[in-house]
Amino acid sequence: MIPTWLRTIRCLLFDVDGVLYRGNQPLPGAREIVLLLEERGLPYMLLTNNATGTPAQYAAKLAAMGIPVPAERIFTSGEATALYLKKQEPAGAPVYVIGEAGLIEPLERAGFWRVERGARYVCVGLDRQLTYEKLKRACLEIRAGARFIASNPDTTLPTEEGIVPGNGATLAALVACTDVRPTVIGKPEATMLLLAIERLGVSPAETLIIGDRWDTDLLAGHRAGTRTVLVLTGIHQPADLVHSPVQPDLIVDDLVVFRQTLAEAWAESPETR
Repeated sequence: MIPTWLRTIRCLLFDVDGVLYRGNQPLPGAREIVLLLEERGLPYMLLTNNATGTPAQYAAKLAAMGIPVPAERIFTSGEATALYLKKQEPAGAPVYVIGEAGLIEPLERAGFWRVERGARYVCVGLDRQLTYEKLKRACLEIRAGARFIASNPDTTLPTEEGIVPGNGATLAALVACTDVRPTVIGKPEATMLLLAIERLGVSPAETLIIGDRWDTDLLAGHRAGTRTVLVLTGIHQPADLVHSPVQPDLIVDDLVVFRQTLAEAWAESPETR
């Protein structure tokens, strides 16, 4: 049975890893759902907590897997961090950054400039060249009064080698040495989703997020006021929801099933499209 609320959806947000692809392998239905949304002209955006890459880099990765997504449809936590700070500081401000191109480039485009001392904000994303010197500098700046901003809180990162430290591990070190907790922009906080929804010009009530984790994707959707779909091609399975404080509005095996469900909802209510 098709959920009646699905016919009211005007915008789709997708997590990427575990939903559209795993590593460098596309997941079933990923290409087809993107082509359907482009054909229908339905607003959508891909959201990733990973702030190491730029939207153009993600678009190239997707294209190599046969999933044609324009860079402007990709919203990283680095881009969201820059947009969030631009709302706080329209004229820009000095920042100390721990992170890679996916965080540094959007901050610089938004008018922020990097400094070693006297930062107004300390912005922290995953940095695979992290050093003690960088941690020390960030610690000193936060203790001197700089506001502590985190692109995302992911404690781990899945790689071909296995599970490795994520940005949350860096945040934990800085919290330990400063006693200051960061403002988090990425999932599971609502900020990143609300910025994406604002950019697409819709309301949270008309938006659906599709993800593979209840503790990031679904929780962020719950906090932002959107509908949520759990797709079973990634981390969490129905058994993992037993103790979850949030429940998805819909569970699907993969994007093949989701595409079919969406098409059936449109067919039942063509006037909404």
